[in-house]
Amino acid sequence: MQLTFQPFELQLKHPFTIAKFSRTSTPLMLLQLRFEGYTGYGEASMVPYMGESQQSATDFLNKVDVWQFKYPFDFAGIVHYLDSIAPGNPAIKAAIDIALHDLEGKIKQQPCWQLLGSDPAKMPVTSFTVGIDKPEILVEKLMGAKDCKVIKMKLGRDCDKELIKTIRSVTKAPLYVDANQGWTDLQQSLDMTCWLQEQGVVLIEQPMLKTDPDSNAWLTERSPIPIIGDEAVQRLPDVERAKGVYHGINVKLMKSGGMYEAHQMILKAKELGLKVLIGCMSETSCATLAAAALAPQCDWADLDGPLLTSNNPFKIPEFSNGKWVLGEETGLGIKMKN
Repeated sequence: MQLTFQPFELQLKHPFTIAKFSRTSTPLMLLQLRFEGYTGYGEASMVPYMGESQQSATDFLNKVDVWQFKYPFDFAGIVHYLDSIAPGNPAIKAAIDIALHDLEGKIKQQPCWQLLGSDPAKMPVTSFTVGIDKPEILVEKLMGAKDCKVIKMKLGRDCDKELIKTIRSVTKAPLYVDANQGWTDLQQSLDMTCWLQEQGVVLIEQPMLKTDPDSNAWLTERSPIPIIGDEAVQRLPDVERAKGVYHGINVKLMKSGGMYEAHQMILKAKELGLKVLIGCMSETSCATLAAAALAPQCDWADLDGPLLTSNNPFKIPEFSNGKWVLGEETGLGIKMKN
């Protein structure tokens, strides 16, 4: 087994602003694992609020003994091994896990979605995310969402209603909203959820602080639309804690440490009666295809990385009728640019 990796700066088409910060690019680490003539591709997307960096990823990878990864891959054991190296670091752990899944699919001559038991016919539509911005810029951004069936709007500031009204002046498409922990007042939050329901909003992500389960549970109990835990739900043990606090969870590979644990989180959520949204950070086609392999097992999808970035080093996967199309290519199905 041979590991190689390189840093990469993924550029966004527009500045991306949420409740508490803004950025124009996302640092990545792209890696390759080579094994018996096969190459598996992985990706770590390290958004600032998660606390990882290209330097921390490099430091972690330099501690990894790739000879631990023996085929057939014991993914549960690999998760345990990576966690034993250092706590945290979920994005770079995800990159390793994604590359190993890509390898496994290529060795077995099967697509990753098939290995994970997904049905491509059940692929949900994916939303197109719009960050907080001036009304005229919002309208411009929405022009890039013509092929999408659902819009996701970032909220969490005093201008929330103005943002929604701007979107409604352009499109009647269903909306997801993400407050990114930006709401603080209980009654105002409940009033807002009722108003958002009237505007065609389907779900709300992480309305209040992840450290305040009581307020989130209070709103969940009264909200007319599903409340989804995001920042509060990182890895598998968090799923059980989400029961009774949220209607559902947002699973992201860059939080869970990869495809294996994300799959376990989805299965646990279903067992507990929780809905599942599978989401993403700013990602290339590599991590998008990894998440798309699990998306048919989820209720909703927010996998718009390749639609929001400008220098994707891979070809954009097939996208039709608002959905990613899972093909018959082995592994993740990544296609390199010529």
